[in-house]
Amino acid sequence: MHHDAQGTPAGPPQGRKSTAAPRTPLPLLRNPVGDLGASLVVFLVAVPLSLGIAVASGAPLVAGLIAAVVAGVVTGLAGGSQVQVSGPTASLTVIVAGLILAHGWQVTCLITVLAGLLQILFGASRIARAALAVSPAVVHGMLAGLGITIALAQLHVVLGGAPQSSAVANALELPGQVLDNHTPAVAVGLLTIALMGLWPRLPGLRRLRAVPAALVAVGAATAAAALADLPVERVDLPDSLAQVWSGPMLPDRSDVHAVAIGAVTVALVASVESLLSGLAADRLHNGPRIRLDRELIGQGAANTVSGALGGLPVAGVIVRSTTNARAGARTPLSTVLHGVWVLLFSALFAGVVEMIPMAALAGLLVFVSLQMVNLAHLNDLRRHHEASVYLATMGAVLLLGLLEGVIIGFALALVVALRRLTRLTVSTEESRGRWHVVVQGSLTFLGVPRVNQVLRTVPAGARVDLDLNVDFMDHASFEAIHAWRVDHERTGGRVDIDEVHENWYERNSRQSPPVGKTAPRGPARWWAPWGMRHGFDRSVPATGLLLAGAREYHSSTAGRMRSLMSGLAHRQHPSALFITCADSRVVPNLITSSGPGDLFTVRNIGNLVPAHDDTGLDSSVGAAIEYAVEVLDVPSIVVCGHSHCGAMKALLDGAHTDPGGARAGRLQRWLGFARGSLHRPRAERAAAAGDPEALRILAQENVIRQLENLMTHPVVRERAEAGRLELSGMFYDLDTAQVLVLDRRTGSFEPVASGAAPGPRSADDDRPADEPAPS
Repeated sequence: MHHDAQGTPAGPPQGRKSTAAPRTPLPLLRNPVGDLGASLVVFLVAVPLSLGIAVASGAPLVAGLIAAVVAGVVTGLAGGSQVQVSGPTASLTVIVAGLILAHGWQVTCLITVLAGLLQILFGASRIARAALAVSPAVVHGMLAGLGITIALAQLHVVLGGAPQSSAVANALELPGQVLDNHTPAVAVGLLTIALMGLWPRLPGLRRLRAVPAALVAVGAATAAAALADLPVERVDLPDSLAQVWSGPMLPDRSDVHAVAIGAVTVALVASVESLLSGLAADRLHNGPRIRLDRELIGQGAANTVSGALGGLPVAGVIVRSTTNARAGARTPLSTVLHGVWVLLFSALFAGVVEMIPMAALAGLLVFVSLQMVNLAHLNDLRRHHEASVYLATMGAVLLLGLLEGVIIGFALALVVALRRLTRLTVSTEESRGRWHVVVQGSLTFLGVPRVNQVLRTVPAGARVDLDLNVDFMDHASFEAIHAWRVDHERTGGRVDIDEVHENWYERNSRQSPPVGKTAPRGPARWWAPWGMRHGFDRSVPATGLLLAGAREYHSSTAGRMRSLMSGLAHRQHPSALFITCADSRVVPNLITSSGPGDLFTVRNIGNLVPAHDDTGLDSSVGAAIEYAVEVLDVPSIVVCGHSHCGAMKALLDGAHTDPGGARAGRLQRWLGFARGSLHRPRAERAAAAGDPEALRILAQENVIRQLENLMTHPVVRERAEAGRLELSGMFYDLDTAQVLVLDRRTGSFEPVASGAAPGPRSADDDRPADEPAPS
């Protein structure tokens, strides 16, 4: 559950304009210079790839160019990603080739139209996130199988032959092809492959390496073939599109079922690849995040138009998207312009395209397809014990076909997931008559026999610490553990249960507490002090406690934090500067339900903010304020005081004016910054009257005083007056563990509103995190 620093529902504060990107239309002119340059780079990559994919698919060459133009313009205008570039993709090559072989080109165009309409339906139904439920092992295994299939087929073209009907046949025929075919096409194809691999690695040519490798490889191979006048087959474009254009055509009645399956296949593969590619592209920029359902609608619109105009099916392509982002693109304008450049090039420079050898395009496809076999993905999956799913999917795609391979991979992924539900470890340790039992994993009915077997070995009457380090517990497991606990405590034993993650046991045992207890003892949660948790002895030195805490963190939390922290490692965009007391009882992230990256925290004695004119005496707080406001651009600053504050008590005792007192020196000078709080009317009256609440009143007045001091800092005052920065006060009552919020109108601190707090966004809400909900 997410809250802002005040504990109130997050959102743009009153009086301050939201900086979130508007929902529609997508802003196309935020980065015109960068987008223009990036569009030219992507255009140079798209032309040879689009032609090569058309060749590999067995489609008319012009179909690849039509698809590139439509994908750029339509997805750029209608899609939901800022930098993703769509176009003909290698992952659809084998599918399209099979459809053309089975139904002909015109029916394949109809299938592309139907697939696009299905994608629009998926997006309108807001089910885009469901595609992300497919195991990455299946997706990457499918792509690897398709990549090897395409590479094997195009390798025959490079060697001067023709591809066979399947990956197995291509592999069996390859040795003979190598021995029998030594034509000029081999030299052209191998030159293309060599340049694709070597160009990004050339030393000392950093500026030249900015030129896309695909353009260099195909251009050099074309130039070499022309200069040597090699007798190789070249691209053959029609004189005019009108002469060869053939739109969608209805299939024979007997083929309707197969056409429907083909449309669903194209829609699913294109959707999954587009969504995964779009999410990956989001890591390359800091702009608005992808809107998945809108992106799916944009992809569907592009496929509908492309199929209607006689183009190939399209999808988001990670290679072009990465090139786009790294070239400086930040808005969809780059995607749109790259489509425009492809159109102009096709219309004005068709003669240049016709000079390209077919073997060069085949070599390009061989290299690009082999890159679909990503060993880094395999290593990641191996660490998560999912390499078997990847390899099985890849092998099945190679041997049996795409649909069969995906079905086998998906089934195996389900088996692996079900097997993990039974993965449970139960360990016991006995020390000085006290037993420590640790249960780790997912605790379901399948693991009950194993847990019971171990628990029954604990002697009657023993004291037991039972750690439930489980991410799930079903009712059967609860019944088994609860029954054992009741029996054990009836024999004089004692059972203390500590749940590391969620309170599965505690929630279920409220209605049936164990014998002799009015309520369960409750777990020692991560936020409990060391002295209240097992394994922490307060008599050991502090360093030992810290090391014990670090060990517990690594054993129970670090693994779950790794993914989150790796995403935050290179950036921080906190929601607030949180200034609070150094008191050990105040835990900012705990009382605001915030996590890593949410708060930029400054802690000092008394949560003081020296006025701007006083910062020469102590500049650390002023430096933190300037960094948070000017560098991190925080939208909010919060000053949080608390009850029973030692600094405020020392202030009431006059420690800041006692030159010979126990607090003389630096602490005395620091407390002098709070002198203004002591002289506020309400605090003065309470102190003069001996009010027992004087300490609490002073601590609250001190928060208000520090907010006033904040306004003396020019960087704060300028943004606050412009409505770009909100200042808030909070107060933490240690006695009640309640958070109070300053009401600026009355000057009093009121409890946080008890209304429903904002929870996680619903699964069908695909707005970016920085976009406000519609009113």
